[in-house]
Amino acid sequence: MSDFKTLMSLKGRVAAVTGGAGHLGSTMLNALAEAGADVVVIDVKDKYIAPVAAQLKEKWGCRVMGIAVDLEDSDAAAKVPEKIVAEMGRLDILVNNAAFVGTSGLTGWNEPFERQSVETWKRALTVNLTAIFALTQAAAPYLRASGHGSIVNVASIYGIVGPDFRLYEGLHMSNPAAYAASKGGVVQFTRWSSTVLAPEIRVNAITPGGIFRNQDPKFVGRYESRTPMKRMAREEDFIGAVVYLASDLSQYVTGQNLVVDGGFSVW
Repeated sequence: MSDFKTLMSLKGRVAAVTGGAGHLGSTMLNALAEAGADVVVIDVKDKYIAPVAAQLKEKWGCRVMGIAVDLEDSDAAAKVPEKIVAEMGRLDILVNNAAFVGTSGLTGWNEPFERQSVETWKRALTVNLTAIFALTQAAAPYLRASGHGSIVNVASIYGIVGPDFRLYEGLHMSNPAAYAASKGGVVQFTRWSSTVLAPEIRVNAITPGGIFRNQDPKFVGRYESRTPMKRMAREEDFIGAVVYLASDLSQYVTGQNLVVDGGFSVW
């Protein structure tokens, strides 16, 4: 029987994270590297990737690869796994973390429902859901060959519960339909693909609660008041979840959605 440290170790494996230069993505990459993995930082531009890649290499001494790709281009996304294997020799773990979150200035996004646009809806679903399909499909042969293939999809609480718009009253914040629908799709695609890719590849999801990013204090106070843990999430709250699902600690776990939300979705 293997011991805990052996099951947790990712030594000799290659882990790729989309949105890897962002707050959550870079935290996940650090956790995977600390567990022993060589890592691939996937993000939209080299200028975002370079400092994260340098930090990972210096801190953990692992092999690091960076790939710049626009996940709105599904054909380009589908080429990523082959590029990883060409340089790194293998692919064992794929974390689909990147998400289209838009900006307050994006037309038809941070708007009342009647003004949300079909074009922006399409862009969000392309990045948040279609890209995961394309990456999963292209990565499957390599993950199957790994012997330890694991996919971790990052969803959202708004993929499993409806929005409480009282959180946003009087603020320049909202909860677009496309974000919620796409993240709900991530959870269901996780279930679907887990049955199709088993037993060689495990597919699970992490559903984060709201992460503190210096939001308006009114929003933070409202959010915390309806969360049993009485605070918003921090990036490090997801370290255990991603290493657990990526490693052999969860070798008999597939098709599951691990909700890490401080209890927000319980009420």
